[in-house]
Amino acid sequence: MTEKLPRLLEPEQLAMPIDPLRIRLVDLCPNEQYAAAHIPGAVHVDPMLTTAGAPLPGLVPAPAQLTRLFAELGHHQDIHYVVYDDEGGGWAGRFIWLLDSIGHNNWSYLNGGLHAWHDAGLPLQNGTERVAATSPQLQLNQNFTISVEQLLANLDNPELLVWDARSPAEHTGQRVFASKAGHIPGAVNFEWTAAMDPQRQLRLRSDIAECLQALGITPDRDLVTHCQTHHRSGFTYLIARLLGYPRIRAYAGSWSEWGNHPSTPVEL
Repeated sequence: MTEKLPRLLEPEQLAMPIDPLRIRLVDLCPNEQYAAAHIPGAVHVDPMLTTAGAPLPGLVPAPAQLTRLFAELGHHQDIHYVVYDDEGGGWAGRFIWLLDSIGHNNWSYLNGGLHAWHDAGLPLQNGTERVAATSPQLQLNQNFTISVEQLLANLDNPELLVWDARSPAEHTGQRVFASKAGHIPGAVNFEWTAAMDPQRQLRLRSDIAECLQALGITPDRDLVTHCQTHHRSGFTYLIARLLGYPRIRAYAGSWSEWGNHPSTPVEL
């Protein structure tokens, strides 16, 4: 039995060829990128298939869509997912949130994704990889998601902290992508890309724990993260999971819901 893979996996730690019975390597790059070059053995998932579609794309996909997605990945309870993208972790983190949401705890994030893999001089291939489909019976675990109603009811809870992964301009209301501008009252802004190290091919910053501590984003809080559609906050969710934060939830409705909701307060 191969040793269990770490949550944060460096490219050199992923032995080639992968064991398809034990490891499912998932590529969340754009379709064109996957067709041109991907890590050998990786199965492609179109990132849009991880979303719920309009009007609230950040939510978990409908049951039929979610089941079909994992069926085509050959999902079973013992498979270990290794997930990557080519943008620094947003789509990969969202997929890992979906794994958490179906109660599947066996996963790793490939640090730096395709960029780090390529920079390490490791092999790439083109074409399409497919695996035998399964018939998974999925049950949702709601512990990793907070609804708009739950968040509204807890805005005055001193234990709760909202991590806004959007840009500073969105947080302050200078850029507006909803009927209301600004941010959730009390939210702390730390943009998702600020957690990436551009000098190390978009790997997670080595000092990320200290950066978050300085902002008060600490593991003793009930932490909620969001962006506009829970794509960018897929990465901030993933960071908290990698750091072992015990109480991290995604506000999957994100600003596309909060910024258009008639009863939600905002700050500028």
